[in-house]
Parts: sequence; structure tokens; C-alpha cells
Amino acid sequence: MNIGVIGAGSWGTTLANLLAKKGYSVTLWAYEEDLVARMREGGENDLYLPGIKLSANLAFTHDLPEAATAKDLLLLVPPSQLMRRVMKQASPHIAPQTLLVSASKGIETETLLPMSSVLAEILPRELVQNLTFLSGPSFAREVAGEMPTAVVAAASEPSVAQRVQDVFSTDYFRVYTNEDIIGVELGGALKNVMALAAGVSDGLGFGYNTRAALITRGLAEMTRIGMALGANPATFAGLAGMGDLVLTCTGDLSRNRTVGIELGRGRPLKDILEGMKMVAEGVQTTESTYHLAKKLGVEAPITEQMYKILYENKGALRAVNDLMLRELKPEGK
Repeated sequence: MNIGVIGAGSWGTTLANLLAKKGYSVTLWAYEEDLVARMREGGENDLYLPGIKLSANLAFTHDLPEAATAKDLLLLVPPSQLMRRVMKQASPHIAPQTLLVSASKGIETETLLPMSSVLAEILPRELVQNLTFLSGPSFAREVAGEMPTAVVAAASEPSVAQRVQDVFSTDYFRVYTNEDIIGVELGGALKNVMALAAGVSDGLGFGYNTRAALITRGLAEMTRIGMALGANPATFAGLAGMGDLVLTCTGDLSRNRTVGIELGRGRPLKDILEGMKMVAEGVQTTESTYHLAKKLGVEAPITEQMYKILYENKGALRAVNDLMLRELKPEGK
């Protein structure tokens, strides 16, 4: 199988390396030309995945058509806000039979669309039918270290999801299938908003009680938004929902939780982001989710307070107080 991977961040590089170690011929595209040269020379992504030796089956390119042309499977891992731009350039070079897998997590800010809808607007119909969405609790560095991990592949056609399941599964990377594309996508995107909130809680010095409340009520909020868009609520109890939410809200490797911690300690967002090499998707996803919830008429209090912290300079402690002092109600509402 000939595979292309678009996006050489930590996750794209990790999945490309996983596939190459399985014996597939894999070409990894990176936007940074100098990074491509260093990966070719040193066999390591020193910018986004330092210390991990990359497979000899892995080739590297800065040429997007080269990465997309004549591939049996194309894995899409650009930052979500760049998905439309990158795939518009790649689309003319993708063969109609190519199996497409998106592993980007986010909601486009300008349109409030998930990646499935963004790609449906860009790609020919025959390629849209071949789309699968990969998500779940999976820190790149732990997968790169071959630590046991379970994720989910969602496609409208079960046979398509099963093909992706077969390609990606290893003795340390277990892939389940699901037909709920929107639920799997939203679980992967919205959990980043909740991870920011959990980080704020930690940065303020709050304890496990507070974090548990945020995770639980965050899951309820994610489920409400998902159901308004037609998702199966059961999906949010699975790997792409609760699984990814717990990981991202508690793990020290979570970029979004790290941003939240610094916000809770009082650091300006601009300073935090300037010191980061990798994208914290939750920052822009908070903006898009806030407006999406308003559009849908769905109550999303955690998202709303995170939006005010990020974009209206609201104090973190005041935001927590406003959450706690909301109108009392039954848990199921």
C-alpha cells in the first residue's frame, strides 16, 4: 500500500511512522522545507517529535502534489483551520479511489463547520464517500513509544471504516469502528475546550473535585451540542468522547490543558501561545464552539466562560464563580 500523510506535526508524524513500521510505503508532507531536509538527514522530527527515531520506510517531501498523487490512502493531519486551504491545493492530485482519513480535530472558525463538512465542500463526491475520521484518547508521544492505545474510526460506510481499521491497527494501536461521523468529530474537537477549562482550574489551584465536575459537566455540554447536530449521544460515552476528554483534561502531555494552567496563573494568552511550537486547537475551537452553540440555541456555560477568558479578558476566578452561581437546576438539564 502506498500512503501519503499531509501534516508533519507530532500526530501526523507519529501516525506516518506507525504505518511505515508496518511495512507500508509512506510519504510525509511537511509545510516547513527546512524540517523536511532535517528529517531526511537525521531520521527524526526534531521540531514536533524530538527523540523518536523514524522508520526507514518513511519518505519526506515539501511538495504537496507529490504527497497526494497515486496514493492508496491519504491521511490528513493539518491544523483544522488550515484544512480547507491545504486540501484545495491537494484535491486535484488525489485519485478517485484513494481512501481518505482525517485525523484533525477542530471546527472551522469562519463557517462553524466540522472537518467532514469542510471536506465535503472541497472534494469530489467519489472522494467524500471514501472519508473516515480517526479520533480518540491518543497522545502522540505515547503512541510513538508504542504504549497501548485505543481509538475509533468513523465512516458512513462500515466497509470503509473496516479498511481503515485494518490498515492502522497494530499490537499497540487498537482501532474500533463507528458510523457516527459527527459524534466522533465533535468529541475530538470539543474536548479541547474542556481541557482548557480543566487547565484553568488547575492553574487556579483547585483540586480533584473541581476537575471531576468540569469533566462531567463538560461531557454533558459536548453531548448537548452533538445531539443538536444529529450525533448519537452514546458516542460521547466512548473513546472519542469520554475517553479523549479524560485524557486531555488530566494528562500532562495535553497542550490545551497546559494553556489553561497558564491562563489560570494569570499569564496573557498572547505570551502563552508565542512560547509554543505546536498548535493548541482548543483556543480557536472555543471561539467556533461558542458561536456554534449560540447558533444552535444550545446552553454551553463552560464554553461560554472559556470564550470570555480567551477573547474578552475575563478573569479566570470570576469565570469560575459565575459558573458556580448559575441558576440551580436538575442534573439532566
